[in-house]
Amino acid sequence: MRDLAPDPAPRPIGYFVHHQGRGHAERCAAVVRALHETGTGRSVRIFSARDDIFPDLPPGTRVTRIPSLFEPEGPTPPGMDGVTTPETVHCAPLGWPGIRRAMATMTRWFATADPALMISDVSAEVAQLARLCSVPHVKVLQHGDRGDPGHRAAYDGAAGLLAPFDRALAQPDWSAEMVAKTFFAGGLGVDLDLPTRAAARARLGIAPSERVALVISGGGGDGVSEAPLGVAARTFPDIRWITVGAVRRDWHATLPSNLEHAGWVGDMADRIAAADLVVASTGNTTAAQVLAAGRPWIAVPEWRYFDEQVEKARALARAGAALHLDHLPSSAHRWREAVEGAVARHDPDRQRKLVRRDAAPATALWLEGLARRLWERAPHPQTTTEDLSDA
Repeated sequence: MRDLAPDPAPRPIGYFVHHQGRGHAERCAAVVRALHETGTGRSVRIFSARDDIFPDLPPGTRVTRIPSLFEPEGPTPPGMDGVTTPETVHCAPLGWPGIRRAMATMTRWFATADPALMISDVSAEVAQLARLCSVPHVKVLQHGDRGDPGHRAAYDGAAGLLAPFDRALAQPDWSAEMVAKTFFAGGLGVDLDLPTRAAARARLGIAPSERVALVISGGGGDGVSEAPLGVAARTFPDIRWITVGAVRRDWHATLPSNLEHAGWVGDMADRIAAADLVVASTGNTTAAQVLAAGRPWIAVPEWRYFDEQVEKARALARAGAALHLDHLPSSAHRWREAVEGAVARHDPDRQRKLVRRDAAPATALWLEGLARRLWERAPHPQTTTEDLSDA
């Protein structure tokens, strides 16, 4: 009796990861680990400008380093910047050999690996590249003013959209069709196992009865300005104000003794869990941990492309999860108004419902289901004899 041929290996998944910050890489690692745990044997090839930012990848996962799509390797030929950038792309400068090599690496892999999906986190250009190469793509969805043709092409052409936040935080300008093909995974890639308030305070040396306000300054700029924090601390002398991250010094700031700067710390989960009030921007990791901790939150967005943090702060306010301010209050009466408003509207149960601890395994199952629906278990052809060692 003739032996049956073994089942062909499932098509792999490609994954482009923006190398700036830690959120994209941590999200990718969580998804890849969860895909590995499904037991399907599907491999993942990661493409990124850095290969040292991924924590705890499972065996068999390969990271291919590509040139940055956002940083030139040398001077741009002077005539190139005079050519208008079309509305269908965001970052497509001319004359960059690094971009050519990066795109060639990915397209060569498309041709030889015959992938099931290409995930883009995040680049509208990589998403569109996959579509042009006849590879179905999943675009990671971010908040922001993204109704431009470039984002629309990436979203409309996607087989699915992956949102690392809850459906309650969807923007009202997103169409029903767009929402219908979005998988919402609040807290994806973020450690949500925060300690209790008592345990966190014991480790930090904070007395149980102390009132603590935590100010988190993101790493995307020069840091939060010191002057408004001085006003806040003087307005609430019974609260201990602690900042983490960069703080921009102001010569005119009058700083009381209940304001202290901790700088960059490695125990952010403890800091958030120990706080009675959080003042922070709306970066992905910070937002998920504040929601998981269920703390009163004054959300002050930082500048980001396409007003990403502004729109996320608005979404959080609509969901009743945070008080949104455009900037830090500039007077004592506005600080009182903000703090009292954040505490009055605080609903920890509502906050905690916006994140889920099974976000990664749920995302992996969704991706597997999407791949099966797209390919209907079509056999994966043998790869070509081309050497893939450099692909």
